[in-house]
Amino acid sequence: MKVINLGILAHVDAGKTSLTERLLYTTGVIDKVGSVDRGNTQTDSLALERQRGITIKSAVASFVIDDRIVNLIDTPGHPDFIDEVQRVLNVLDGVVLVISAVEGVQAQTRVLMRALQRLRIPTLLFVNKIDRNGAQYERLLQDISAKLTPNIIAMGSVRGLGTREAFYRPYTATDADFALRLVDLLADHDEALFAAYVADETSVSFGQLRDALAMQTKRALIHPVFFGSAMTGAGIDPLLKGIAALLPPAADDGDGAVSGTVFKIERSPTGEKIAYVRMFTGTIRVRERLPFGQGKEGKITDIHGFTNGLSKPQAAITAGQIGKIWGIGDVQIGDAIGSWQKSLERRHFAPPTLETVIVPRRSTDKGRLHMALAQLAEQDPLINLRQDDTRQEISISLYGEVQKEVIQETLKNDFHIDVEFRETTTIHIERPVGSGAAVEIIGKESNPFLATVGLRIDPAPINTGVDFQVDIKVESIPLFLYNTVEDFRKAMANTVRRTLAQGLYGWQVTDCLVTLTLSGYISPASTARDFRLLTPLVLMSALKQADTMVCEPIHRFHLEMPADTFGRIWPILARLRAVPQTPTRLGSAYALDGEMPATRIHELQGQLLALTRGEGLLECTFDHYEPIRGAIPTRPRSDHNPLNRKEYLLHVVRRV
Repeated sequence: MKVINLGILAHVDAGKTSLTERLLYTTGVIDKVGSVDRGNTQTDSLALERQRGITIKSAVASFVIDDRIVNLIDTPGHPDFIDEVQRVLNVLDGVVLVISAVEGVQAQTRVLMRALQRLRIPTLLFVNKIDRNGAQYERLLQDISAKLTPNIIAMGSVRGLGTREAFYRPYTATDADFALRLVDLLADHDEALFAAYVADETSVSFGQLRDALAMQTKRALIHPVFFGSAMTGAGIDPLLKGIAALLPPAADDGDGAVSGTVFKIERSPTGEKIAYVRMFTGTIRVRERLPFGQGKEGKITDIHGFTNGLSKPQAAITAGQIGKIWGIGDVQIGDAIGSWQKSLERRHFAPPTLETVIVPRRSTDKGRLHMALAQLAEQDPLINLRQDDTRQEISISLYGEVQKEVIQETLKNDFHIDVEFRETTTIHIERPVGSGAAVEIIGKESNPFLATVGLRIDPAPINTGVDFQVDIKVESIPLFLYNTVEDFRKAMANTVRRTLAQGLYGWQVTDCLVTLTLSGYISPASTARDFRLLTPLVLMSALKQADTMVCEPIHRFHLEMPADTFGRIWPILARLRAVPQTPTRLGSAYALDGEMPATRIHELQGQLLALTRGEGLLECTFDHYEPIRGAIPTRPRSDHNPLNRKEYLLHVVRRV
């Protein structure tokens, strides 16, 4: 049977987990539809998820439609857990993006759709809650077209909108208007079909139109829109048929070379690591040795596949499937399995823009806290655990306050550690202003290391991260220390990236190109440690020449407020350094879009309730970084500070 790996994505509270429950119930996987409010849903299995009524971790279930096995991945909707969504996107064949018929297109909906379009992931839209008071149809379709994509086609009509009796009627071959709209939309990418239909409507059958729709949907050119209700079951059968007919199945090259990727890590009750793997080609079996990551290997001790909603032991998983594997203890999220080279490190969403210091309430828990956070970082690498040995502090990165609360409760419930947080602060970045170069030569009195390293750093285009290149002769590479030239390049690149995690002002340096311009060694005396310890000195010396500018995160906001409060809010926006666009009148209210520094967003949120009598609505999403104006914020260093040569050598030379 063909396999479809399907993601369910949505803004929080659009009904994503409820839809998952209804799909599992309709396909016979579960006997009773669970409730988010009652905390008994199939995919929200964590105690915190049940307690809070939100999805925190992605979860996998499965069901069968016709000749398709669907591995369904329920993802978090709250923006504080967008990193969970990010890790899932690279393993999906298609997506159902859920939109509330009442709340409409929300901030997170737009963020998700932009990512899906960038990755060209085939996407169906499901408008949920047609049975709720205030549900929309025509206006919502207009909103979707304006705010998400104009390439949509409503696949049916709704009767009894906004009532418990609301139902969805799919369009059929007898709906001439639907056929005409479909031809008009398909014509953008299929001129021959359009010409044939114009010449003679009867020459193009409804079946041909459906086939053309399926082809363009699978290419992510068109996004069919279904309506329904996860609570009542309205519209669920047509959605299931749409998933089977319109979304592409995974390739099934089970005989090819093994390739896959790890998108989730969890631990068993005994503490053993379990890796969630999406297979792209080949087959892996229990007791086989499996290459993964960068040169690592492990023996598979157990495999679970997904059948009828649950994971069950099986002897192997093959191309297209998702499975859980035991036995590879060093595995990390994003690791390639076998020959797979696609990385989960690509950013589809914004990085965390907040950070905080986390402190155990009992000083005796310091060691246990670090171990517990290290385990949480396995499951969520973007918390960016930072250990400051000088100040004996641990800091973590965050998307928002809800994520902080969840971490606090997880540490208390799962690890029995009570913690508190210091003030949440904004994360800045540094970008090189110009170019810089530096060299340290073996044998020079100032260089205590048995290595020669020369590095140049140059600015790179925005949002390109850190790129590393080697521009030296092969004979200057210490191949007696490394198996290949590529191993040497990777080792140097890792050291460069670790060093640039803290720039001239303590913030991560990004959007730059670092080139190795000189290398030297003494065989067999030189060691890999010599290169690893000398590189930070050379790189930071080059960075000082280049200089950096500190940039702050800027959020894009959408603000709605009663018209009579507009005069009070406008000057506050100016004080908070907002850059608003022209306001739009919405009946008795105003809508305003614009940009604002992330540091000021919380201040606006704190005042909005009083300023608008509780009627204001503020949606915010990270947009970009831009150079900071005014005083430059700094962050204390948590390393041995290669910017201070004497201090750095004092700490590291004794270890060489």
